[in-house]
Amino acid sequence: MKTGLVIIGRNEGQRLVACLTSVVGQGRPVVYVDSGSSDGSVEAARRLGAEVVALDMARPFTAARARNEGFARLNQLHPGLDAVQFIDGDCVMDAGWLPVAERFLAEHPDVAALAGRLRERHPEASVYNAMADLEWSSPEGETQAVGGVALMRVASFMACGGFDEALIAGEEPELCVRLRAHGWRIWRLANGMATHDMAMTRFSQWLRRSRRAGFAFAAVAVKHWSSPQAIWKREVLRALFWGLALPLAILALGCIWPVLFALLLVYPLQVARLALRRGWAYGFLITTAKFAEAAGILSYAFQHIGGGKHQIIEHK
Repeated sequence: MKTGLVIIGRNEGQRLVACLTSVVGQGRPVVYVDSGSSDGSVEAARRLGAEVVALDMARPFTAARARNEGFARLNQLHPGLDAVQFIDGDCVMDAGWLPVAERFLAEHPDVAALAGRLRERHPEASVYNAMADLEWSSPEGETQAVGGVALMRVASFMACGGFDEALIAGEEPELCVRLRAHGWRIWRLANGMATHDMAMTRFSQWLRRSRRAGFAFAAVAVKHWSSPQAIWKREVLRALFWGLALPLAILALGCIWPVLFALLLVYPLQVARLALRRGWAYGFLITTAKFAEAAGILSYAFQHIGGGKHQIIEHK
């Protein structure tokens, strides 16, 4: 199986160097797509032997657009590839991943997208890094979707039109919805795939990441709401309930009967309930994330109704 790689990044510095070092020189073509870096990323990528695509930042940027343009360049330079491994510039590929993944894809012709175990490089550095590492610990087997680090079959990727460049987040699960609608399967392996460097140290970063997640939930769920392949309806409804409807209802009732403000205790009780699973930090962060997710959903709704352009939400 012939495989190429597409890496996307912006001002990743030494993290990009580590990423490139983990994949170049292995007989597989590598394309790096840069989105306006000012830290020498383009020069570093060329020095290490990658083909570079520097995006025209006069056009609206999305990660989906970066991956699509990287794939187009890869396919132009190396027609006849069977698969493409997408990876972000803040990740390092595990040495044994691609041979295992290529063999699995070759042996399972109905699988269009495949991911392995993504691990956080420094989960001990912050509770936010630990949460990300936990989030990526998905069971092996058939699944609804994979993330931005995944091996994809070229034929199925092209047949479905690639990533939706209008989405500022959630483009990978959205593509998986379309792949499954066309009869393809999505799979996860227990094998290590890559390590990711979240480098998240502040609660404000966690909230921005959660707001971005809420925006993605809404954008993808609305697009495929009536489809049998739809995803993220439950996430949208849960965020709106805990992060918007319930607190507003309690505040409205409390203004009439002040004793009902006591119902706000449902939130510390929810934290305690979740803490029974994985500790107090987990319970607190999952609960507070619902407010940020609801804000992201509202942001999507206002922009969608108003016809405005969706703005990138970054947490770094």
